[in-house]
Amino acid sequence: MSNWSALQNRSFLESNARARAVGLVDEGSFTEFVGPFDRRTSPHLEVLGEAVEFDDGIVTGIGKIGKTPVFMISQEGRFIGGAVGEVGGAKMVGALKAARAFAEKIAKDFPKAKEEEKPIVVISFETGGVRLHEANAGLLAHAEVMDQFQRCRGIVPVVSVIGSKVGCFGGMGFVAAAADVVVMSEFGRLGLTGPEVIEQEMGKEEFDSADRGLVFRTTGGRHKYIMGDCNFLVDDTIAAFRKQLAELGKTPRAKFAEFRRIGSPELVEKQLKRVALAAEMQPKDARDVWAKAGNADPAALGNAPLDDFRKAVKRLTV
Repeated sequence: MSNWSALQNRSFLESNARARAVGLVDEGSFTEFVGPFDRRTSPHLEVLGEAVEFDDGIVTGIGKIGKTPVFMISQEGRFIGGAVGEVGGAKMVGALKAARAFAEKIAKDFPKAKEEEKPIVVISFETGGVRLHEANAGLLAHAEVMDQFQRCRGIVPVVSVIGSKVGCFGGMGFVAAAADVVVMSEFGRLGLTGPEVIEQEMGKEEFDSADRGLVFRTTGGRHKYIMGDCNFLVDDTIAAFRKQLAELGKTPRAKFAEFRRIGSPELVEKQLKRVALAAEMQPKDARDVWAKAGNADPAALGNAPLDDFRKAVKRLTV
C-alpha cells in the first residue's frame, strides 16, 4: 500500500477498503480489529465451494483524527460486490458495540471531555446489499447493524461515507440512510435497487443501466445532495472526506439530530410529503425534481464543475 501521505490525494473512488480505512484517520493511528491474520472467513462460502477472503471483504478498526477517536468500518466492493454476510455483519456489529461502550466510558470517566475528544463511527460503504450465498445470515446482519444504530443514538454519532465504485445499494442502502450523517462525493451512488437490477426486472425502457448520465443523476451524489439524502458533498479524494470527518468530529453531539433523515415523527412526516409530491409531479427524470427545487437550468447544473455546483445549487425543501 502507498504511504499515508500519498493516500491523501488518491481518488476515493479508486481506493480499496484498507486504503480508505488507513487514509481517513491520522497517519499511523489505525489499529485493525479481526484482520486477515485472524482468518475469520465465511463458513457458508467454503461449503458452497466459493473462494473466501481472510477479512471477509470488510476492514474494521480504530484510529483518530486529531483528538477524535474514530471507529472505522470499510467495505471492499471487489469481493462479491461488497455484499454482507455473517462474518462481515458480525464485524460491523462488533465495531459499533465497541464504539458505544467506549463513548459511554468517556462520558462516565471524563464528563468534561470536549466534543472533539468523544468518539464517532465512520462506515465507508461499498456494497450491493445482502450476500445471496448466505441468505438469512446476511439479512440478519443487516437487522443487527440497524439495531446497533438505534442503540448508538445520542451516544456516539454514526457517519456514512459513500464514494466507492460499487456504490451503496440493497438493504445496505437503508442502513446508510439510517446513519446520523451521510457524506458523499459526486461519484458516490446510493439507492435501494441497483440500476442493473431495475433493468433486469423492468426492462431497458424503464431504466437503461448503461446510460451513465441517467444512473448518476438518479442515484449519484449530486442528486442525493439536492434531495437532502446526503448532508455533505465533497471532492473525490481521501483528503476531502477526511477533512469533512474532522469537522464532524468537532461538532456538538446534540447537533447530529439535525442531520438525520429518519428517526422522528417530524422526519416521517417530511418523507410522506415527498411521497405525495412525487405522486403529484409524476417526474420522468431526476432533473424534473431539480427544477422543482428551484434550479432554473438543471442540465447545466448537472454538468457544472463541482465547486460551481455547490455554490449554485438549490436543495429540495419539501
